[in-house]
Amino acid sequence: MSDLINPSLVRLDADLGADKHDVIRALARVVEDAGRATDVEQLVEDVFAREAKSATGLPGGIAIPHCRTAGVLEPTLAFARLSPTVDFGAKDGAADLVFLIAAPEGGANTHLQLLTKLARSLVKASFTDALRAATTPDEVARLVNDVVGEPAASPVAAPTTAPSGRRSLVAVTACPTGIAHTYMAAEALEAAAEKAGVDITVETQGSAGTTPLPAATIAAADAVIFAVDVGVRDRGRFAGKPLLSSGVKRPIGEGDAMIAEALRLADDPNAPRVEGGGSDEGSGAGGSETGESWGGRTRRVLMTGVSYMIPFVAAGGLLIALSFLLGGYEIVGPYGDIAVNNTIFDLPNPSALGLDHALFGSGLAAYIGALFFIIGKTAFMLFIPALAGYIAYAIADRPGIAPGFVMGGLASNIFGVHASDAAATPLPATGFLGAIIGGVLAGVIAHWVSGWKVPTWMRGLMPVLIIPLFTSIVAGLLMIMVFGKPIGWLMDQLQDGLNSLNGSSAILLGVILGLMMAFDMGGPLNKVAYSFAAAGVGGAALASDAPELKIMAAVMLAGMVPPLALALATVVRPGLFNAAERENGKAAWALGASFITEGAIPFAAADPLRVIPAIMAGSAVTGGLSMALDVGVRAPHGGIFVLFAVSNIFGYLIALAAGTIVGAAGVILLKSIGRTDRETADERELVTV
Repeated sequence: MSDLINPSLVRLDADLGADKHDVIRALARVVEDAGRATDVEQLVEDVFAREAKSATGLPGGIAIPHCRTAGVLEPTLAFARLSPTVDFGAKDGAADLVFLIAAPEGGANTHLQLLTKLARSLVKASFTDALRAATTPDEVARLVNDVVGEPAASPVAAPTTAPSGRRSLVAVTACPTGIAHTYMAAEALEAAAEKAGVDITVETQGSAGTTPLPAATIAAADAVIFAVDVGVRDRGRFAGKPLLSSGVKRPIGEGDAMIAEALRLADDPNAPRVEGGGSDEGSGAGGSETGESWGGRTRRVLMTGVSYMIPFVAAGGLLIALSFLLGGYEIVGPYGDIAVNNTIFDLPNPSALGLDHALFGSGLAAYIGALFFIIGKTAFMLFIPALAGYIAYAIADRPGIAPGFVMGGLASNIFGVHASDAAATPLPATGFLGAIIGGVLAGVIAHWVSGWKVPTWMRGLMPVLIIPLFTSIVAGLLMIMVFGKPIGWLMDQLQDGLNSLNGSSAILLGVILGLMMAFDMGGPLNKVAYSFAAAGVGGAALASDAPELKIMAAVMLAGMVPPLALALATVVRPGLFNAAERENGKAAWALGASFITEGAIPFAAADPLRVIPAIMAGSAVTGGLSMALDVGVRAPHGGIFVLFAVSNIFGYLIALAAGTIVGAAGVILLKSIGRTDRETADERELVTV
């Protein structure tokens, strides 16, 4: 294995660009020139993706853009001492020391150990001072390789019983990639604890593997610190301990303050405490141990369910749309079955299909389309159970998954009587509303049961048998006997209301859906509108003018507008945006065209009071126009790439263009208000250049 760094990977007092994206690209090219990158574009893409999650700038003029990537085959570090400095998002200013850390995808833990040693060293002033004083690339490479060649840093061991007069703490650190911040936070907490005369043991839940804290060490600790940006694994081990919770970056700059705060909580009988059975996605159903508000808790639970649901919707819906493209709409019978001329068939061979209007005019294409429909419909019908199952998971952890999926199955009536059997009375199909209520119900009951005090011999049976069984029985009976009919009635009323929509009422609905899609760009309101639309596109042979298809079109088009409007604004008036925003604008074209509303988030985060009202106006215009022009779409995702599934393509493009122009004009207008003559002159200079 090569050294993590060599002199060819070092740049001293270098001007690598005006912003962090320029610096990352330049360092990626350094990696490529040194023969360490197999795919430099993949490397850049993966670093940018990590950078988009949270800034990698750290206190003290340090930045550590990093990723796991298929673009390198061995762990690699490129280093630059910048002149001038560049902003990487640290609170205390720009960075002059930048480390581009690339770990191979699926690399062995020995590789990752090198990176963790480096990460721990970055919080030591002696190391960073030496890097700033270095005069040659060879000296920098030697400094780094000396650090990673030392024996692995180990946490300060906490005794099972704290010495008299000496306090003890335990901590968990974890970041999304598990490469750098996880270990830097651990090192900072250990250094701060040593300074304060406190014993601490840190469990780093990172890519290099995790060594769980001994139960005796946890029991002896006065308090626990969770410095994490992801869920804590097996947080139930810490149940009852006073808890200080923060993001993974806080200890790096405020380690001393966190140790002092944890000790204060340890002495406070009213301090928040870790609850047993909490979710890996965050705090458990109670949520009080982290001080999470009810609004924040509700948002987290719903967003967890929706985030797991969307792949089922996207994959299943697009396969259904492709089946129509290949085989025509007649392959679907009146009840969503595969049919030819309304005759159910079992796909004996391709010649069994002779659909005259199949797109490619052949029995083979229709046969493939029918297969796509079967796969897509199966995936699509699972999105309601996935929504309920992972809502329950967010509340009660793994024991909630099984009963949550069962509640989702009841909500979607997967196992109900076939609709064509007029003699039977099926369970009411409560759709996504039933999934939300059933998921919450299953999660709350499972969380409650997990808190029961049971004999030792029964503890092993609780998560795999007793909790899922009891929860499924209780929640299932409540869904069928109490909530099923009211929710089913509400869904029927909603369906009847949709079927009666026409004229101004339909346009108003389109406007409202457009406002919801743009307001939080992928947040709860956006996802509620999307779930409402996607639930109506179930794959049955809906007429081209069905209200469900019109709603799906309005939602998809309105969701495409925010990133497209901002991309257009960066082209029309580039001087209104900084270099990073202009760079983001280039990516926003593709994101918007693909129906990824989140492409607008960087702009809105930087200037919410100007950006959000403008894009809401654009999406409202698009939603209303889409409904007014009777646009429909059978695919629940895909944006501009599913035009084959669109009815009234001309209206689709008109609505999209109108909203994009309105949104871009609004952004430009609001950003132009109050600009100084100097800013205007700077803009003219930029445009001239």
